[in-house]
Amino acid sequence: MITVTGATGNVGTILVSTLIAAGEQVSAVSRGAAEFPSGVVHHRADLSDPSSLAPAVDGSDALFVLLPGEMADIDPHKIFATAEAGGVRRVVLLSSQGVVSRPMHAPLGAFEEALKESGLGWTVLRPAGFASNAFMWAESARTARMAAAPFADVALPVVDPADIAAMAAAALLDAKHDGRTYTVTGPAPISPREQVAAIAAAVGADIGFHELSRDDAFTAMSAFMPAEAVEATLAILGEPTDHERTVSADVREVLGRPAGSFAGWAARNAAAFA
Repeated sequence: MITVTGATGNVGTILVSTLIAAGEQVSAVSRGAAEFPSGVVHHRADLSDPSSLAPAVDGSDALFVLLPGEMADIDPHKIFATAEAGGVRRVVLLSSQGVVSRPMHAPLGAFEEALKESGLGWTVLRPAGFASNAFMWAESARTARMAAAPFADVALPVVDPADIAAMAAAALLDAKHDGRTYTVTGPAPISPREQVAAIAAAVGADIGFHELSRDDAFTAMSAFMPAEAVEATLAILGEPTDHERTVSADVREVLGRPAGSFAGWAARNAAAFA
């Protein structure tokens, strides 16, 4: 059995389906109520309370860990000890590319180190920004045929969450990935302006683009993110490091195919913008 935390998210939902298709038994973990396909066992748990995770990992061979945005109350050593006590022998941790380039991701770096010291088999995935962040344009694309973003022509290799899920499934199912850290990106850098154009092509309608100033973007994002997180996000979007701009070959190495394009993601999710 494989336990998947964050099982209702952009990555977790796909990962659960992928593992079921592979014939695996799945224990799906979320903090709230949720519905899953027949045969999936659902557990409500909060990683800040490792004891709540114990029933979800009992009898599992492997664990996928997706951490919430607020990590201050989560003790990685207790999480991994709970997993090992339940029978887990392999853990795949969804970390971030920012562990290498951004101080704000230091807590994720600490989780990586705790996992490596745990004695469990481990694989770390460090993805770039998610293509699914484009859902922030869904309402304005539907209602006004318009999308707005800062740094219109700064391109980054955003990644399809389906590729992250596929990488996680590969590592959960095969010990040959133990001890590996993979950087997971899309196949090419793409700017916000180009992303909106790809969504318009997928929908089959014109969608205008408005470039926000940095100040306007800060104000808009502050409505749902802490100021520190907004500043860090804008720094990545506006002044990416060379590491953040670089396309990784890890998806091709692990999956034997190119990483999925943003256009492909947009085509699969066109209904959200139509």
